[in-house]
Amino acid sequence: MKPEHIHVPVLEPIPHTGSDCRGVASVLGRVGDKWSVLVIMLLINGPRRFNELKRTIGGISQRMLTLTLRGLERDGLVTRTVFPTIPPRVDYELTDLGRGLARPVQALGEWAFEHLPEIERSRGVFDARNDKD
Repeated sequence: MKPEHIHVPVLEPIPHTGSDCRGVASVLGRVGDKWSVLVIMLLINGPRRFNELKRTIGGISQRMLTLTLRGLERDGLVTRTVFPTIPPRVDYELTDLGRGLARPVQALGEWAFEHLPEIERSRGVFDARNDKD
């Protein structure tokens, strides 16, 4: 290697505090958990009722769906609208902020769907090599 090719430019570190990292980590934790991703994907096409979400998302408990929706609402990604009917009707809808997040979440979901066979093959090879069931 020639001496002129050994200099690698390095960007100056971005000053930040530990609280910045914790804040970003908490946001990524919210939007990266499996239930939040599924809820966001289901709300892309418009508002949905609580029970409709619960029926559509297989395996989620009522409590977990409630906690997920509350967290998304707290973070400003989802709005909750209660209609004064008997029984009360509750709709959930993405906010503008939530719709902005929906695009990358949808792209990630499409990528996962497209590459699922390849990932499953890799898992099978790995598990066979490591004697896992």
